[in-house]
Amino acid sequence: MSSSFTDFGLPARLTDVLTSRTIQTPTPIQRATIPDALTGRDVLGRARTGSGKTLAFLLPLVARLAGGPRPKPGAPRALILAPTRELVGQIDEALQPLAAAARLTSRTVFGGVGQGPQVSAIRRGVDIVVACPGRLDDLMRQGHCSLSAVQITVLDEADHMAALGFLPVVRRLLSRTPAGGQRLLFSATLDRDVDTLVRAYLSDPARHEADSAQSPVGTMTHHVLHIDREHRLPVLVDLTSAPGRTVVFTRTKHGAKALVRQLQRNGVPAAELHGNLSQNARTRNLDDFRTGRVAALVATDIAARGIHVDDVTLVIHADPPADHKAYLHRSGRTARAGGSGTVVTLASTDQTREVRQLLRAANITAPATRVTSVDHPVLATIAPGDRVLADPDTLRPTTRPGTPASSGPRASGGGRSESGRPRRRSGRSRGAAPRQRTAAGTEQSGGRTPTERSGSRTGHSAAAFSARRR
Repeated sequence: MSSSFTDFGLPARLTDVLTSRTIQTPTPIQRATIPDALTGRDVLGRARTGSGKTLAFLLPLVARLAGGPRPKPGAPRALILAPTRELVGQIDEALQPLAAAARLTSRTVFGGVGQGPQVSAIRRGVDIVVACPGRLDDLMRQGHCSLSAVQITVLDEADHMAALGFLPVVRRLLSRTPAGGQRLLFSATLDRDVDTLVRAYLSDPARHEADSAQSPVGTMTHHVLHIDREHRLPVLVDLTSAPGRTVVFTRTKHGAKALVRQLQRNGVPAAELHGNLSQNARTRNLDDFRTGRVAALVATDIAARGIHVDDVTLVIHADPPADHKAYLHRSGRTARAGGSGTVVTLASTDQTREVRQLLRAANITAPATRVTSVDHPVLATIAPGDRVLADPDTLRPTTRPGTPASSGPRASGGGRSESGRPRRRSGRSRGAAPRQRTAAGTEQSGGRTPTERSGSRTGHSAAAFSARRR
């Protein structure tokens, strides 16, 4: 079993890229699949999100293409299919330094943006196309792209493609690639739809399962909070105003948009991510979340897969997911690559049975707590640290003290930033004063600013919350 990437026999220029990015030890799915993929064998890999499977297929793909002939105009040498624009972008981000080291070219292809730059790049000739199935199928129908020269095809998140109804398009695309080419399929679950693809398009694949299908990667702490409707927003404001990055999931696009407005109105910098947004807006909002300009990302299930943001410390199911698979994929936004994180599900009285059933199906044990105000101590346990709210009008931060930031696992996630909220940096010693950012954008250190709230968490009940809003 390989303990380092050099053991795989990868080109030194690729391992140098990994070393420069402090990627030193292969994950289980990488150790299992890379040797077979490097030999040119078809591979079927099952591993949960956050397991490192992107490098599991990129490294052998780039290694095998390196030194080959220049691509022909309109005919890429390799194809990577992914179900969402965000996942395409994530794969491309990981691919770029590897492709540059191997002197390969690539192009992303997805909808929601003009096709002109995509068509121009493909016509010039690129080695690797990373694409969403729908837009690529459209370009092929228009005669802009041919898959006749594809040597390696990768299907990432195959089960999610099936869930989104992409299988007919995926089958059409796979049928246009040469029958003798290498095919690598990766999926979080191996259900009937995925098995149909495997039987039709993979030839004697090496099968590897790197972890239990029912267990999330890393260490997650799960909680269920039973709340009445009037307490939903106060609880969400309380949890999202604690230190660290938070992803909040809703079932509908309308629900995501409405919740973002409510959080912003109450001093929590938040951004939305859902299918009604333009690609530019989705990219901008995700970048704001990655860089810390917003504290909370409120998303529909479009973000449950393929979104990698470091140090997401808390995932909140503001609306319970549709099933246990969605629960696991949503929850996988935290505790990535062996890290730790916290997952909270909010459940009204009529949702408790539904939530209990989906947790049982996901093989998750989670304590259930009845919460009737934001003074409940379980909230400080779930998300320790001072609650920091920006004034909705002036963006001047107002802090209400909570549990010390060093008193729980969430504290190490660090982080609020440039949206008028102080950043509590990871590693700050207990009792050290955080740096405060004023409305003018300058920083000052030390004690409270005139706009900070004094006192304890008491008094921030649902009634006090409503009074403060008025």
